[in-house]
Amino acid sequence: MSMEHKSARGFIIPIGGREEKEVNPRVLERFVQLSGGKDAIISVIPTASNLEDTGDRYVEIFQRLGVKKIYNNNISSRLDANNEIFVKQLTESTGIFMTGGNQLLLSTVLGGTVIAKMIRKRNAEGVPVAGTSAGAAFIPEHMIVSGDSGLIPRVGGVMIAPGLGLTNKIMIDQHFSQRNRLGRLLTALSYNPYKTGVGVDEDTAAIIDAEGNIEAIGSGALTVVDMSKVEFSSVASTSPGEAISLVGVKIHTLLSGDRYNTKTHEVIQLINKASEE
Repeated sequence: MSMEHKSARGFIIPIGGREEKEVNPRVLERFVQLSGGKDAIISVIPTASNLEDTGDRYVEIFQRLGVKKIYNNNISSRLDANNEIFVKQLTESTGIFMTGGNQLLLSTVLGGTVIAKMIRKRNAEGVPVAGTSAGAAFIPEHMIVSGDSGLIPRVGGVMIAPGLGLTNKIMIDQHFSQRNRLGRLLTALSYNPYKTGVGVDEDTAAIIDAEGNIEAIGSGALTVVDMSKVEFSSVASTSPGEAISLVGVKIHTLLSGDRYNTKTHEVIQLINKASEE
């Protein structure tokens, strides 16, 4: 395939967890819409979950949202992750959804398998990939596994592992405001200052297009951390457990409808909320 005909990468949609599923499921509705609406074929990947029924629950939720064809790719081992049946289902799918749970299950079960390659390939071909909670953490090249709560970045205050690699431009943290995770995202970014941090609240998603535009959707906020103008970081000379000095970090809080461009590091659209009060 020549470069000229290459389709744009599909949307990547990290969701902060606990997305509303019944009353006003606008995050999931948007994912369905981007996947083709009533004609969507959605693959659910419940690998991160230890619960037997997680995949089935999402199948029911997407059925309620009008999707007629949903696959439960119940991949729980590396053997499953090389299974041709699951590969075939992903090949047919117009949307891929990774559930919550433990993100290390995603990296250790899927990492380096045919399924991981297929998710990357389908996304490169234009298929949207969404993940909630652990599924959101797994989307970028570097995944935050665990870390300290609190506002202050500290050396050793975060554990990072390889993620799926759908983008290398951003780092994602989820349940963001609810679990007070600014400090650990700042710590992760202090090690990787060329990346943009995106903290995603519960029932909130970042809809990220091929051009690096991020749109907020849902009832919470996106916390965008811009490291592009950082003047100083003490991370290299700081002992484990001690606070990191960071100078020149820029932080934006975006609400539903607001947009940000990770290439220009500018807020490109702010929905004026004042008129709605």
